[in-house]
Amino acid sequence: MAREKSSAAKEMAAHTGEMTHRQILLVLVGLMSGMFLSALDQSVVGSAMRTIADDLKGLELQAWVTTMYLITSTVTTPIYGKLGDIFGRRRLFIFAISIFLFGSLLCGFAADMWQLAAFRAVQGLGAGGLFSLAITVLADIVPPRERARYQGMFLGVFGTSSVLGPVIGGLFASAPQILWINGWRWVFLINLPIGAVALFMVYTFLHVPHTPKKHRIDYWGAITIVMAVVPLLVVAENGQGWGWGSASSISMYVIGGVGIIAFIMAERAAKHEALLPLNLFKSRGFTMSTILGVIVGVGMFGGMMTLPLILQIVDGATPTQSGFMMLPMVLGLMVATVISGQYTRKTGKYRIFLTIGTGMFLVGYVYMIGYSANQPYWWVAIGMVIIGLGLGQLMQTLTLLSQGSVPASEVGVATSSATFFRQMGGTLGVAVFVSILFNSLGTNIGNAFKNPANVAGIKAAVTDPKVLADPANQEILKAMQPGSGAAAGLGDKIKTDSSFLTHIDKRLAQPFLDGFASSASTVFTWAAVVVAVGFVMSFFVKAPALRNTSASAEAAAAAAAH
Repeated sequence: MAREKSSAAKEMAAHTGEMTHRQILLVLVGLMSGMFLSALDQSVVGSAMRTIADDLKGLELQAWVTTMYLITSTVTTPIYGKLGDIFGRRRLFIFAISIFLFGSLLCGFAADMWQLAAFRAVQGLGAGGLFSLAITVLADIVPPRERARYQGMFLGVFGTSSVLGPVIGGLFASAPQILWINGWRWVFLINLPIGAVALFMVYTFLHVPHTPKKHRIDYWGAITIVMAVVPLLVVAENGQGWGWGSASSISMYVIGGVGIIAFIMAERAAKHEALLPLNLFKSRGFTMSTILGVIVGVGMFGGMMTLPLILQIVDGATPTQSGFMMLPMVLGLMVATVISGQYTRKTGKYRIFLTIGTGMFLVGYVYMIGYSANQPYWWVAIGMVIIGLGLGQLMQTLTLLSQGSVPASEVGVATSSATFFRQMGGTLGVAVFVSILFNSLGTNIGNAFKNPANVAGIKAAVTDPKVLADPANQEILKAMQPGSGAAAGLGDKIKTDSSFLTHIDKRLAQPFLDGFASSASTVFTWAAVVVAVGFVMSFFVKAPALRNTSASAEAAAAAAAH
């Protein structure tokens, strides 16, 4: 009887163009390998950057290494979505992985920081397609009701690789040489074997039915989106150093603003051929999912960038240790994705997770507002679990909402557009919250130096012969001398190099730790405000019913009907 059912299921799958569970899993290995590369690369380079910059003699250029990758990966995301609709997802995904691997190889042998920045731009050209195309391919081969089951795997890979990034980056950066090559270069070269597996699996098993479409490519849309996005990404990454009101920043605002207007005009003229069709926003579900995606991006990337910092600066963890200490968030994320995915699969309902997810996300940040330098790690771990539980429900549900709100023929561009706006939200969040963190740092450290408990600790330290004899304490002891005027300089020092805190006496370091913890609490407060807006919005979202057939099967049926 079981064999008959299995045979019947296979016959039905063959008839409708749907894939079997085993076939889907084989494809997923390749897709998740590509996504693993993209997510890992975003976090692994950051923890090794100091070592890389020191070796290539260009610490002052490190921001451009991040910015160039961010620019090309963000700008190409919607372009991949449209080209995937035209030429087929399989071909584009293979192309994206190949470009990413070529860029990784170049990065592994960069001779200076300018070369590394240029090669990271090449990497980004491939990375822009890895996440959005993977999610879109899943929509092509799996009906929406079943999709949540598999998206949980994707998000688990995304969360795990994002957290493992600092661990792997720290390990490679600390190794002088591996196989006669500088350890930090393996941050990029490790992508090659993983990418080779992804290429093999995708080439061998991914055969998504594609109905060729006659489209003209929206060249003006591609040009104007570069003009709109690049200046905003550049100022987001460099505005803290330039000054948000500097001439350089203002020029970026103006160029970006003109670019946005030009992009909207180009897309209106292109109509259904547009890179980002404006008619998508006629769907209330797609519009709401996009706005919520931006809010989640701001809250997720903006607030979460503070967590590794407090673990490293306040708790004294190394980048590798902080990566392991972030695992509670991954645990929460994976548990939530599995539970919400199974519930959606069995009931077909998913709108509830928008409200519960944003609610838990909000509770997590409200909880973290109470953070102080004296909080034990387990206290922070609880907050990370709650935040992870919220994110795990939101990320896959928002994707289902955006895909379900458009016709099957536009699933690709809808998915890439949603990813694009979430990335822009994340970039905006990082820029805003880094600015809040460091702009409030000087005042908070100054206030911490006036705290009676810290004053008593400093008085005890300056009368301790061991403290006075330790060379590591000399700079801060001089700064604390009345009328020296150097204390403000130490407040600025923590912004560029906080390593001195691990070497000086704990009583002398405490005001700095308290001040940083207060600034982190301010960031969590504003992150909670942003997520609260999303929580309120979630009550007004109308989620369309999940379809029972995959996007490729619907597209094939529509083509046959014509």
